Amino acid sequence: MHRSILSEFMKKLKLEELGRISVDEFKGAEKIPVCILLDNVRSLHNVGSAFRTADSFRVEKIYLTGITDTPPHREIQKTALGATESVAWEHFENPAGAVAKLKQKGYKIVIVEQTTDSIPLNTFASQTNQKYCLVFGNEVNGVSDDVIALGDLALEIPQVGTKHSLNISVCLGIVVWELFKQFEKLKIGSFENE
Repeated sequence: MHRSILSEFMKKLKLEELGRISVDEFKGAEKIPVCILLDNVRSLHNVGSAFRTADSFRVEKIYLTGITDTPPHREIQKTALGATESVAWEHFENPAGAVAKLKQKGYKIVIVEQTTDSIPLNTFASQTNQKYCLVFGNEVNGVSDDVIALGDLALEIPQVGTKHSLNISVCLGIVVWELFKQFEKLKIGSFENE
C-alpha cells in the first residue's frame, strides 16, 4: 500500500529542476576550506572521480602530484563529467614538495591512510578557522612515506569487513562528505551565535 502511494507522487527530477549553479558561479562561490592532494594516483577514473566529488562539495582545489595525470584527458573526463572546468587544480612533480608548500600556506595536512597513529574518521572534529589538505595515495602503495612524514594527522575510515581498504574514489567521497557536513554545521552554528 505505502509503495503505491509513493509511486503516485514521487518522480525523478529533471536536470533543470536540480537548481545547479553554472561553472562561473561555482568559481565565485564560497568553498569549504579543504583541498585535495592526490599522491601518485595512477587510475584516471579515480582522478576524474576526485574532480567530480570536489565539485559536488565545493572543495577549494585539487593538487595532482607525481605520476597523477592531468586534464584534459578523455579518461579523466569520463568520470569528471566536466568538473575539471569548475574545480581549480595544479600539478606538482614532487608530492612532498607540494605538501611542504601547503603547510607554509597554513593548511593542516591530513593523511588519509592506515598508520600507527591514525584516528577513525567518525571521531575527527574539524576546527572552525583551520584549512585542511586531504592527501590520498596510490592505489597499491598508499600515501608515500615522505608525504606521511609531513602529515599533521592521519585519518582512516573504520571498516568491519574482510577487506582492509576502499577504492580511492569511494574513500575520497566519504572523507570529503564528512568534512563538508562538519563545515556546514560550523557555518550554521556561527549564524546562530550572531
